[in-house]
Amino acid sequence: MSTFAATLLADISRLARRAGEEILDVYRQPFDVERKKDASPLTQADLRAHAAIVKGLEALTPDTPVLSEEASEIGFDVRSQWWRYWLVDPLDGTREFVSRNGEFTVNIALIENHVPTLGVVHVPVKDTTYSGVHGEGAFRQSGSEATVRIRVQTPAASPLRVVGSRSHAGAGSLDAYLDRLGAHSLLSVGSSLKFCFVAEGSADFYPRFGPTSEWDTAAAHAVVAAAGGAVVDLQGQPLRYNTRDSLLNPHFLVFGDHNRDWIGALESAG
Repeated sequence: MSTFAATLLADISRLARRAGEEILDVYRQPFDVERKKDASPLTQADLRAHAAIVKGLEALTPDTPVLSEEASEIGFDVRSQWWRYWLVDPLDGTREFVSRNGEFTVNIALIENHVPTLGVVHVPVKDTTYSGVHGEGAFRQSGSEATVRIRVQTPAASPLRVVGSRSHAGAGSLDAYLDRLGAHSLLSVGSSLKFCFVAEGSADFYPRFGPTSEWDTAAAHAVVAAAGGAVVDLQGQPLRYNTRDSLLNPHFLVFGDHNRDWIGALESAG
C-alpha cells in the first residue's frame, strides 16, 4: 500500500471535480472543435480541465512530475527516470463530449513503480466520482450522497454483462471472442466508465482489442484493482505504465471474476 497515495485521495477527488466544473462550463454552451495531429478532437474543455489539474497537482505535490494527454511530449529518456508521477486524461471521451451524450470523464492516476496505486475517475454530467487506492479499497460518491464502498461481482453474472467502447469498435475478432464466452449482453459505453461499471459490479467484463493510451486506462485501472478486479494484457499480465518509449497500451481485458478463464477463450476465438 502507498501511504503517499492514501493521504491524497480526498484532495485528488476534489481536484477532479473542479476540473469537471470547468468541463461543464464549456459543455453548457456552443463550443469549437479543433483537431490534433492524429485527427482526434480537442476542445476548450480539454484545455481548461488540463490547466486546472496541473495547477492543483503542482500545488499538492510540487516534486511529483505530471504526464497529461494535453502535455505528453516528454521523452522516455526523461520519463524513464520517474518512479512516481501523475498520469492524467483531463477529458476522457472527447468524442462523447462533442456528441453531448454525457459519457465522458476526468481521469487522474498516481503511478508508482509502473503500477497505478491511486485512481480517481469523475463523471461531470452525473457529478459522480469513482476512486480507489491500492490496499484501501474502491469507492463511489454521487452529488451530496454518502460515499459507498464498491466491489466487483464474483462470480460473474450469467449471462455475462459485457461493456464495450461506443466510439471504437475494435478488432473484428471481438465477436468471435465473445461467442466463445457464452451467453452475454453487450452494452456500449464511452470513456473509462466501462472500467467503473466492472469495478462497481454492474458489469462483469470489458475486453479491449482497439488502441488506447496509458492516460486512458491508468485511473480506472487503479479503481478496478482496488475493487478486487484485474486489468491484464492478452497474456494475462497486469498492464504496466511508463516502461517504454510508446505510450500506447497493448490490447487488454478487464474483469472481476478471477476464477473464470478469460484468456483461454482468446485461443479458441483465434
